[in-house]
Amino acid sequence: MTTSLIAGFALGFSLILAIGAQNAFLLRQGLRREHVFALCLICATSDAILIAAGVAGFGTLTQAAPWFETAMRYGGAVFLIWYAMRSFHSAWQGGSVLETGPGQSMTLRAALLTVSAFTWLNPHVYLDTVVLIGSISAQYEDQMAFAIGAMTSSFVFFFSLGYGAGILAPVFRRPRSWQVLDLIIGIVMLGIALKLVAM
Repeated sequence: MTTSLIAGFALGFSLILAIGAQNAFLLRQGLRREHVFALCLICATSDAILIAAGVAGFGTLTQAAPWFETAMRYGGAVFLIWYAMRSFHSAWQGGSVLETGPGQSMTLRAALLTVSAFTWLNPHVYLDTVVLIGSISAQYEDQMAFAIGAMTSSFVFFFSLGYGAGILAPVFRRPRSWQVLDLIIGIVMLGIALKLVAM
């Protein structure tokens, strides 16, 4: 159980660390201290729902079509390798920086609608949570623990980002910080891909 839990947490955290519109928006709102709790809760709960759907649905599907698990395992490995290469490329190129300057205040409704759109209208989130986490969870005996680990990583990340924005923002205004982060993400993704291929 512990191995599955840690593996789920590590994968979930690595996937969610990638810079994107959702994280950038949450960081900006965190800097302004606007609706932080509600936004963090929406992001984390949305992830948890998608992860649960991926783990539960993938298990049912692999029982109905055993070949699908193998196809998704290698497909997931290819995707992770591509993701790792993209992260390594970003680390090599450098220059990424997150602008978190001031802007107009948002109502709670507008903020929730915006972050929900960033989450649910992003095709990449379905690939990460439903397909990738779902397929990798099939490799572990305790899929429930794997799912809980991945869900926990979402709650830890989003609440840390939202409430830690004041601490993180000055750090991630420096391109070097994003280079280090991209390098770490690339190493983790490549390691998971190699493990999938070796199974």
